[in-house]
Amino acid sequence: MGSSAIVIYMVFCLLGSAFAQLKMGFYAQSCPRAEKIIQDYVKPRAPVAAASLLRMHFHDCFVRGCDASVLLNSTSNQAEKDAPPNLTLRGFDFIDKVKTLVEAACPGVVSCADIISLAARDSVVAIGGPTWQVPTGRRDGRVSVRSEALQNIPNPNSNFTTLRTDFANKGLSMKDLVLLSGAHTIGVSHCNPSFSNRLYNFTGKGDQDPSLDSEYATNLKARKCRTITDNTTLAEMDPGSFKTFDLSYYKLLVKRRGLFHSDAALITDATSKAFVTQLLQGSLSNFFTEFATSMEKMGQIGVMTGSTGEIRKICSATN
Repeated sequence: MGSSAIVIYMVFCLLGSAFAQLKMGFYAQSCPRAEKIIQDYVKPRAPVAAASLLRMHFHDCFVRGCDASVLLNSTSNQAEKDAPPNLTLRGFDFIDKVKTLVEAACPGVVSCADIISLAARDSVVAIGGPTWQVPTGRRDGRVSVRSEALQNIPNPNSNFTTLRTDFANKGLSMKDLVLLSGAHTIGVSHCNPSFSNRLYNFTGKGDQDPSLDSEYATNLKARKCRTITDNTTLAEMDPGSFKTFDLSYYKLLVKRRGLFHSDAALITDATSKAFVTQLLQGSLSNFFTEFATSMEKMGQIGVMTGSTGEIRKICSATN
């Protein structure tokens, strides 16, 4: 093998190493009850926790990869959790409780990054949503930077071009963008800063977003977001079906009733809109299968394995 071939071979080995070391049942010998402990805690609490855990998993993976950096505290409020996109994130106490239970069984073995990944999957399954494979072996990161969360987490006010770039930067396709946005079939959102500008000040002139169905907008103004500054009222992401993992989110999109500008953006691009239509023409089980594939891809973004990173003893602090 020539020297250039050896270099190329080594590069491929390095690229493949993260994927090779994440594996199904990684804790089978070191902590055989780990996945069962997590599942047993998550299952009865899933109706309340699923949307929050899924969002946490997404926000974690989009910044420095799936390394639980979103959980770290900062004494100077400069960690990821201090960034605007994460100020409404819920589930930190939930993950801490799961970690305590797992640590009691197997001290220093199971990473916080794997706990987020497994808890998100288990909570969605428990509410009747899709399942997906979660290979384990992720290590926890030691760095968490507020500005990186601002830069990397897709903004609810983004247009399609920006969203496509945000996802492509993480190795995710247009299809992944549409499918992962489908997670908005469950959960709620604060009016401000997520979408109230669409109702009251879309272009800075006190106007309403013309792409938003006017009847829906009138309803939101009357019953939910009565002022542009309201940051306490919650609106359902998928009204009438926000506790059920289904295709209703996409049905609302084509009726111009996506809550975020980033939701509405999915039907502004011809290819993306065609894929939304395709999902609606298919079965629920087809959506579940497609969603699962995208979640499996997302769960492997930038993972650390082997001896990189650490296994935190407490999820909110490095060792």
